[in-house]
Amino acid sequence: MRQSLAPFMILIAAMLWGTAGTAKSFASDVDSISMGVARLVIGGILLMAIAVVTRKMTFKGWPVRPLLIGGVAMALFQPFFFSAVELTGIAVGTVVSIGSAPVFSGMIEWLIFKVKPGRVWWLSTFLAITGCIILMFNTNAITVDPMGILAGLGAGVSFASFTMSNSRLVRTHDPIASVAMIFCLSALLLSPFLFINDMSWMTETNGLLVALHIGVLATALAYFLFSSGLTFVKSSTAVTLSLAEPLTASLLGVFLVGETLDTLSWVGLLMLLAGIVILVMQSRRSRQRTVNGRT
Repeated sequence: MRQSLAPFMILIAAMLWGTAGTAKSFASDVDSISMGVARLVIGGILLMAIAVVTRKMTFKGWPVRPLLIGGVAMALFQPFFFSAVELTGIAVGTVVSIGSAPVFSGMIEWLIFKVKPGRVWWLSTFLAITGCIILMFNTNAITVDPMGILAGLGAGVSFASFTMSNSRLVRTHDPIASVAMIFCLSALLLSPFLFINDMSWMTETNGLLVALHIGVLATALAYFLFSSGLTFVKSSTAVTLSLAEPLTASLLGVFLVGETLDTLSWVGLLMLLAGIVILVMQSRRSRQRTVNGRT
């Protein structure tokens, strides 16, 4: 049952991530690094507490290299992502950040791990990324800032690297323990900014609510679901499924924040959705063939 739900767990995680940019817009005066630090600290502590209480955490036998790569990648992802959202808007920033990740993920798997993606992955990724590109050039969106685009691409590389590392950690450790270790390491790396940057915004009701939403729902719960899904889904497939995040962010940006999308951008959203649906259906057919083969 858990294996059959894996793609949907990743989709739900991506939808929760898609709320982060919108939540950040309600605390627009908070700098990207401060928001990223708050996210990692809240999410990391909560994930570690759950892992320890449920006795899923072990502090022995962790492969150092993927753990370090995952921790650094997630630490870099936070300022890159929130900077992209701040400079280019919720829809465009999230689209570039997550829309570029499948390309980097497929390249890393192919060049480093010698795993060549299948034809269905190429088709679904092509549709999804084409949809992202169309969205990026939405004429009604906030002006596309070159530095924002570069920040988004940096977030894409970081997210792909995190996914690759996490997919290897969950092979030998419980998913919640793996993501807890990565996030606590990331929080530790960014912890100096707790004292360098002004964190007084967290003492205000609005700032605290935003931080809790991003830390608890868009981080702890979302990454637990994502890591659980990675146990049964290839990392390149998981990254493509994560394109549900810009889909969610774009819709929230339109209906909650007041951003606008032109007709062509809605076509892009449909292409993005089509790519995700094709990948989910292919994953279900693959599982069915596996089950029939065993039978």
